[in-house]
This record gives sequence, structure tokens and C-alpha cells, in this order.
Amino acid sequence: MTDGSHAAQATTLPTEGVRNKTGDSRSIGELLGDVSSDLSTLMRQEVALAKAEVGQSASRAGKGVGMLVGAAVTGHLFLVFGSVAGWWALGEVVGRGWSGLIVAGVWLLIAIILGLLGKSALNKVKGLPETTDSLGKIPNALKGNEEENR
Repeated sequence: MTDGSHAAQATTLPTEGVRNKTGDSRSIGELLGDVSSDLSTLMRQEVALAKAEVGQSASRAGKGVGMLVGAAVTGHLFLVFGSVAGWWALGEVVGRGWSGLIVAGVWLLIAIILGLLGKSALNKVKGLPETTDSLGKIPNALKGNEEENR
């Protein structure tokens, strides 16, 4: 009877109090739970970072698009006033036609300024650089090669 109970003890693996290579006495289940928790935290932080970057990029893009729409409207007005001014200038040859061309020239100047400002604002939009960088580091971190990320 002693042999049977002794054999049962020999085949039973201890689950608590076993020290791993780092001297930690946590079970494999606890270690896997910690890894799972850390991975979950990492993914939540990455999602939060992506949301922040998307919001910032969308705000800048909206500003640039608004200025480009303003440039399009003023460009359209240039065509309207330019057409009317050209018509008046050819029809009357003096006076009123030239005043229409001056108004059209002012609208053209406004369209150029808004177009350049809109293009400049859109060039500042960089997308999601920090999220892309940190997501690229995850595979090395999962493999335990964090030093390759530096």
C-alpha cells in the first residue's frame, strides 16, 4: 500500500511553490494570466492612441478641406465675375467692364490665398505615425526581443 501511494506522489507535479528560472514562485497559470492581462492592456492602449491620432488628423484634414472648398467657391465666383466683366468690356468697350474685371481679379486673389492655405494644412496631416511605430514593435515584444525595437 505504501508503494501505491508513493507512486502517486511521484507522478503528481506540484503546481504551487515551484520556482522558475527568474526565482519567481508563481504557477504557469498565473504567469499566463499576467501575460494575457498585459497583452490586453497593450491593445487597449494602442486603440486609445489610434483614436487620439485619428481625431487629430481628421481635425487638420477638415480644416484643409474647408479652405479648399472656400478656394473652389471663390474660383467659381472668379469665373462668374470674369465672364460678366469680359462680356461688359466687349459690349461697351469702356467703363463698367473694367470695374467687373477688377472685382474678378480680387476674387482670383482670394481663391489663390485660400487654395495655398488649404494645401499647406493638408500637407501637415501625417496619419498615425505613433500607432504605426508601436504596432510594429509588438511582434518583437511577444517573442521576447524588445531590444530589437530600440
